[in-house]
Amino acid sequence: MGIPVKLQVFEGPLDLLLHLIEKNKIDIYDIPIVEITNQYMDYIREMQKKDLNIMSEFLLMAATLLDIKCKMLLPKEVNEEGEEEDPRQELVEQLLQYKMYKYMSYELRDRQIDGERMMFKGPDIPEEVKTYQQPFDLDELLDGLTLAKLNRIFKDVMRRQNDKIDPVRSTFGKIEKEEVTVDDKMEYLNEYIRTHHKFSFRNLLMHQKSKLHIVVTFLAVLEMMKIGAITIEQEHTFGEIMITSRQDSQSGERWNTENED
Repeated sequence: MGIPVKLQVFEGPLDLLLHLIEKNKIDIYDIPIVEITNQYMDYIREMQKKDLNIMSEFLLMAATLLDIKCKMLLPKEVNEEGEEEDPRQELVEQLLQYKMYKYMSYELRDRQIDGERMMFKGPDIPEEVKTYQQPFDLDELLDGLTLAKLNRIFKDVMRRQNDKIDPVRSTFGKIEKEEVTVDDKMEYLNEYIRTHHKFSFRNLLMHQKSKLHIVVTFLAVLEMMKIGAITIEQEHTFGEIMITSRQDSQSGERWNTENED
């Protein structure tokens, strides 16, 4: 009669394979499939309680190992990139993933055990202690306080406040939007050409307050030239640009900017 041997209980075929690899100190990326298959089959034969549900999983893995073993004996297949395919690749990826989750479960188990050892106590401070305020004597607190001392304290506080001011950003001015439209400038030009029948474009721009006014004035000049209110002449390249009014000098009629086409 043989000596009964108590086998280690494994959670599944991957658990058994991982145990055999670690037991034999085998590189998981280079599994000797023949040796591992033989050891795996020995374990299957030694199993005494043959639960069909459990055995089916182990037998499926046994068939997978035998399939890989057969492929290892045949010439290696070549993929589309011209590289040789390893029949063990898929099994290795499954083992690595299983190993990762297995050790993560160990870490979570250890943290749960450590957490069970911790005990927390809620606050039990009496209400009288929580609301207690240390008494103070106002006369004693203000003893020796003079206007000069208060002035020194005030200056010290103000100096600290000034130190917090950004020396660069504090000098920035207030940015305000300058409202000016082409219609406004056309109205301005109508008034201007009433007293200036012919004038230079340069002199007109010199009366403007900002770059924005210059740009809008230029647009207004183009618009008034388009509707025929003024004519523009330049005798030489880079010469002075002269603007001439086309208003009726006898009636002083102004061009109505609202009748634009």
